[in-house]
Amino acid sequence: MSSEKFIKNNTALITLIAACGVVLISLGVRQTFGLFFMDFKNDLNVSITQSGLAIGIQMLMWGLTGPIFGVIADKYGGHKAIGLAFIFYILGIYFLYSGPNTGLFFQIDLGILVGIGLGGTAISIPMSIVGKHFPLSNRTIAMSIVTAVGSFGYFISPLYTNYSLVSNGWVNTLFLFMLVLFLGFVMSFFVRSPSLTQSIEKPNDQSTMSALNEAFKNKSYLFLTGGFFVCGFHITLVGTHVPVYIADRGLEGWTAAAILSLIGLFNIFGSLTSGYLSTKMSKKVILSALYFLRGISICFFIFLPPSNISSFIFGATFGFLWLATVPATSGIVAQMFGTKYLGLLYGIVFLSHQIGSFLGAYLGGLFHDLYGSYDYAWYLAIALSIFAAIIHLPIKEEAVLRLKTE
Repeated sequence: MSSEKFIKNNTALITLIAACGVVLISLGVRQTFGLFFMDFKNDLNVSITQSGLAIGIQMLMWGLTGPIFGVIADKYGGHKAIGLAFIFYILGIYFLYSGPNTGLFFQIDLGILVGIGLGGTAISIPMSIVGKHFPLSNRTIAMSIVTAVGSFGYFISPLYTNYSLVSNGWVNTLFLFMLVLFLGFVMSFFVRSPSLTQSIEKPNDQSTMSALNEAFKNKSYLFLTGGFFVCGFHITLVGTHVPVYIADRGLEGWTAAAILSLIGLFNIFGSLTSGYLSTKMSKKVILSALYFLRGISICFFIFLPPSNISSFIFGATFGFLWLATVPATSGIVAQMFGTKYLGLLYGIVFLSHQIGSFLGAYLGGLFHDLYGSYDYAWYLAIALSIFAAIIHLPIKEEAVLRLKTE
């Protein structure tokens, strides 16, 4: 495949590069919050349950605002939606850094404001804008590139954050986060939706309500939405609670940071592999296999004796499966309904993901404080892996009748 065929115009190239930068920054900052939990507990008197609740609210707000930012992006341009979201993200970190940041304000800062910011900056909106620039044959590859570069943020951010927390303290670390997020705000102006002349899809007059009705009457869309719930539960349980789980098992703090970094590193390979395979074979089969393998990875992690080696293996294997679900999931949405309302329709699928994320973050902390361990949270995660592996199999990967007759 030649580069001329893959990159159709300069706008597509600039958008792809800028979207990669936006997602790298947004997800990189997001991945580190679990490393702050003990500092929040000691300095702000915030319990593990309260921190888990804040992350749960954050995930829920991320999901609830995703479709809203999707509508803004679909109607007014991706750069406006992403730029607006970065303002909320920066405000959330600023108030967490300077105060008020205790009690209810902790939930507002880390939960609501940062969650709204993630709704327009992390994965779904930048990737949906990129998807509008590429035809079906190349779309999942382009989306997987965005996901893979974002994963590099997952890799470097926990390593630096762990170092900075020890050397500079959590307050100064958050100040640096604000500077990095401002850079993302600047990058957002280059994530441009294609013009009418650049669009790779035939124009149509379908309304927003018609698009929603079409999607919710489609059983495959509902199955996909239900399966993505499990993805959210998994990654937020792991990303949020692994640092405390590692400490409970008697391992050092740097081991948790290494796990999170390995997740980011191997997620690069997993996302690219998923994007490539999605152009060669059934996307639903890929998704079913990914969820089943997640359950296997969790089983080995929690049932093997605690050690750095088993922890690193978990980080690598779960990382390979981490966001590998995203290119195939978003690719199915675009394949079924086209790209005109991709931001909105994928945003709704992602809302289900974030409801799962809320439960993964909150139930993990709740189970830990109630029973003194994360065992029940892990058992639930394994059961959900089996559920997701099954529910993807009936999905029909085909365009709706409207697209077939255009």
